[in-house]
Amino acid sequence: MTMEFACDFVYVPPSPTPNDSQRSNGNLIKRSALLPPVNWVRPQSPPPPPPVNATEVKVPEQKRVGKSHDNLHSEDKPPLSVTLPPTAPTRKTALLPPHLRSTQNSQSPSNTFLYDNLESSPFEAENPQSTPEANVIIPSAPPLPPRPSLMKYMPEYVVVLPADASSGKALLSPVQVPPPPALVEDKGPLLGNPNVVLVSLGKILSEEVQHKEGKPAPCSQCGAVLDSVYDTVTNGCYFCQTLDLSSTTRSQQSVPTGLPHGLYLLSPHEKLPSASQPLLIFCIDISASMSITSQVFPGEHRSRLEFVQEAVLLCVQKLSEQQPQTPVGLISFNYQVEVHGYGDFRSRVLSGNELVDDNYLKVAAAAFPTPPPLSQIKNFLQQQVTALSAVGTTALGPAALVAITMASRHPGSKVIICTDGKANTMLGNLEVEDNDARTLLSSTIFYQNLGEFASNQGVTVSVLSIEGTDCRLDELGRLADRTGGKVVIASPKMLHPEFEQIIENSTIATHCTVTLLLPKSLCMKGEKEAGHKATRKVGNVHLDTEITFQFIASRDGVLPPLSGSRVSIQLQLRYVKRNGQSMLRVFTMDRNVTDESMVALSSVSLPIIQLNSSQASAALAVRGRFLDARLESEQQMKLIERVIEHNRSSEDRETYKEWVITMEPIYNNIHNFTRARSATSDCQSLTDAGAVLLYAMKHSNRKTIMIKNKQGI
Repeated sequence: MTMEFACDFVYVPPSPTPNDSQRSNGNLIKRSALLPPVNWVRPQSPPPPPPVNATEVKVPEQKRVGKSHDNLHSEDKPPLSVTLPPTAPTRKTALLPPHLRSTQNSQSPSNTFLYDNLESSPFEAENPQSTPEANVIIPSAPPLPPRPSLMKYMPEYVVVLPADASSGKALLSPVQVPPPPALVEDKGPLLGNPNVVLVSLGKILSEEVQHKEGKPAPCSQCGAVLDSVYDTVTNGCYFCQTLDLSSTTRSQQSVPTGLPHGLYLLSPHEKLPSASQPLLIFCIDISASMSITSQVFPGEHRSRLEFVQEAVLLCVQKLSEQQPQTPVGLISFNYQVEVHGYGDFRSRVLSGNELVDDNYLKVAAAAFPTPPPLSQIKNFLQQQVTALSAVGTTALGPAALVAITMASRHPGSKVIICTDGKANTMLGNLEVEDNDARTLLSSTIFYQNLGEFASNQGVTVSVLSIEGTDCRLDELGRLADRTGGKVVIASPKMLHPEFEQIIENSTIATHCTVTLLLPKSLCMKGEKEAGHKATRKVGNVHLDTEITFQFIASRDGVLPPLSGSRVSIQLQLRYVKRNGQSMLRVFTMDRNVTDESMVALSSVSLPIIQLNSSQASAALAVRGRFLDARLESEQQMKLIERVIEHNRSSEDRETYKEWVITMEPIYNNIHNFTRARSATSDCQSLTDAGAVLLYAMKHSNRKTIMIKNKQGI
């Protein structure tokens, strides 16, 4: 499984300008073999004259036509010699009625046509000198040239006897053929964009493939990995050249092309770090709000902290049975941060001014030893979880920093933060109101930088909040968004299943960077780079990780590729395996170009288009660009409706209805998931429910895209 395209063709909308019409060289008339032919324009020029060198052809003895029908078998007829060209050229106007002339008026051998067993010529009315009383020698007609395949439904003319022989008229009657099938209405260029590439990172990076020996041959200008027969290129390659090769075949290109497929080990002589088991760290909120109770059964109430303790204990028990070698750590936070010890190592408590200095927190976390495997500390860990009690404020920011720093020593580690309220200490404070916008901006930058640090160290961070609380997940969720983790709102009773899903989704690669390379006649859409190359930092990759890209025809003065040509697209994946090896995997695939919307519609994959629309719209919405998110989704919705109309599939219609329900917040009700406008800013932030919904859409895949919103949307 490599790149998957939403459309089997690269779709380039036709240009209505005269220059583009001339450049297409008649491609507007030429139709694809996949479609029925359009109305054929009949040539108006006369047939070419026959060659000068003609040969005498002896025609077999013919029969004389008399005045009446009884004389049709008369035997007294001399042989007739006619002059014919040596080779009759094949004409594309063969379906037109032949030029029928009387032999008495024939001035050119090329216009002499022979008739047999007829009383008169079909054109007697036009030739008054030819009458039935005159005995005319009418030879048989030669066969018509073969009919072109594109003229399948044109009538084929044959000579038949008249209904009344005494009328002396021979009729030309078309052969009765069934009418052509109704053409599907072409409603013009597509409004959406079918040029979508899906990359299933989890499947690709989990494959066991033998890597190539040696180093890749990159282009020094664009970084494209070229075929192994080329050395490093400094004068450009297929992807970064500036010449217009849209009409040039691959065999005629002199520039190096992309490597079809290859896996390389980068820095093979580099000493690998010692293999380490990834950590699992529970970061639990024990502030005063965690003591709030809810009813479990009539007459029985339990606090939020008790639900969290039960969920963590169940996970520890299951891990000890299935993965006993997994190191598990515990960090709790309220007005202070406590890193719980084990065995001979005492717990470490950070409080007061220590929680303000992020550098001090990193040093303290790095000095704390790595927890041993769960099989050695299971009982001690269970005692620590059971002894937790709720009191004080919420130092969530410092606790997250300490947990991520501890996990950063072991790439592939996971940090699960469980909280029920906003961080309200100095570092990472999210409880500030509109009148303290500077502090809020500082906290936003803090969580952005912390997420970037976690991603660079191969740490996945997930955030779980408890239903009915406000945690400012739009800001806190940046940790999960950047590292590939989950943002979840769960009821107290459903905490354990959510913990289980996060733990089971293991990391298969870290430090992943995806690069997509196009020829300069195409360009990326929706990426930071607007050119023919896009690089996206994915970070941690899990088994279900899927990402999508969009590209369109270039608009920077570069001519788009011609319909009927082929273009190459290269995918590069740079990542670090669990054993520390840095790898580069390359795929280069070719695609045909078309400017016909009906051809593109016939091969569009709805799941890929829907996934891309969800990911792209949600990515815009979480950045506050709600109008752009709506425009993006509406354009792709028009494309999806066009595909459904073309396919006429009831199954596609049902899937479409479910998908529209999932996309409803983007289309119409985004205001239901945003907070009131800030007094100091025109920007709107997301509610916790909106953040969970949009972060889930941004990181969705084809399996999860149809999951209904838990809030009833």
